[in-house]
Amino acid sequence: LVSLAAGFVDNATLPCAATQACLQQICQDQSLLRRALQYDTTLGSPRLRRSIAEWHNRHWPDSVADPDRIVLTAGSNQFLHLLAETLLDPGDIVLAASPTYFVFMGTLQGIGARVIGVPADEDGLNVDALQDQLEHLAQQGLADRVKAVYSVTEFDNPAGSTLSFPRRQQLLDLVGRWRESHGPLQIWSDNAYQLLRYHGESLPCLTSISPESSEFVVEVGTFSKSFSPGIRVGWGVAPTELLEPLLSMKSNMDFGSPHFSQVLLQQVIEQGALDEHLPTIRAGYRAKLDAMLDALKQELGDTPGVHWRQPEGGLYVWLTLPDGIDASEDSGLWQSATERGVLYVPGHYCFPAEGEPVASNTIRLSFGVQSEDGIRDGIQRLAAAIHAQS
Repeated sequence: LVSLAAGFVDNATLPCAATQACLQQICQDQSLLRRALQYDTTLGSPRLRRSIAEWHNRHWPDSVADPDRIVLTAGSNQFLHLLAETLLDPGDIVLAASPTYFVFMGTLQGIGARVIGVPADEDGLNVDALQDQLEHLAQQGLADRVKAVYSVTEFDNPAGSTLSFPRRQQLLDLVGRWRESHGPLQIWSDNAYQLLRYHGESLPCLTSISPESSEFVVEVGTFSKSFSPGIRVGWGVAPTELLEPLLSMKSNMDFGSPHFSQVLLQQVIEQGALDEHLPTIRAGYRAKLDAMLDALKQELGDTPGVHWRQPEGGLYVWLTLPDGIDASEDSGLWQSATERGVLYVPGHYCFPAEGEPVASNTIRLSFGVQSEDGIRDGIQRLAAAIHAQS
């Protein structure tokens, strides 16, 4: 069975030696070990927050990663959950690219929020369409229920799209104007894949483009993709006015995320292990992405109505089939693909229930886990299943 579904990192590239070295340093320092085994603050380890701020500002100059505004969490998903629980009431509205990250969409729906999909393409969220949707909601008298725009800004899950620099500027301008005329609106910028760029030039994060936007932009990050998902350390850089309500909610959840993991990541950053690890995983994933794109071209390049996006990073490729082919789990394609021994994520899971229509002829492919040979084998099997439906 070849899985092109699981959005996991490559098991072979997990930083065992670097982690072992940092753990040994902790265990050999009795004072540091004792501190790691104790509670810390709800906000998170002050030393790690400073390390993250310095590291972040080194990679993205002009950003405003103030350690006093960084909240440490057990992965970025916890921070996103914390945002939603703190700021949203049932019936509040979050606007998101269509398709979008389905796990967080499920979190939003679970607390009764409305998720409205906005058209998106290779350059990310269509900001003109976002403006049209905002104006439509205002005309319906719902301006006060619109609370956030959610964007996986780099190489998004599921579609592999990156919000282009012009659209980043346009988004900041639009939300700034909306706030002046209609009241609070935030941008939740999910940067889970920001460090996984394999081609092209890096783009500045939103708060680097406009430092004033730190009043309404929440930047969310994680070490799960860039170092290790098992350590479970994520963070968010929040506007000052959000810190008190976020920490009030978090103190009720856990009194602070696991401190031992925070001390470990502090060692990882300070010893340079993170920066040393990044070139290794980037090279490996670049080869895997290229293998998937080459296999798609070879197996499906001449198939009418089949096309895919070509991301410059991340872990995913978004595949669109002819309109008449259903890729959902109840479809003939799914049955044919599983019989041939290949798994994928049906794209319909990734579309909000409102806004842009659900496209059931779409597929999320992940190249993170498989070897290059496994990727080519999986695409060959999937192509055979697609051709059998034509």
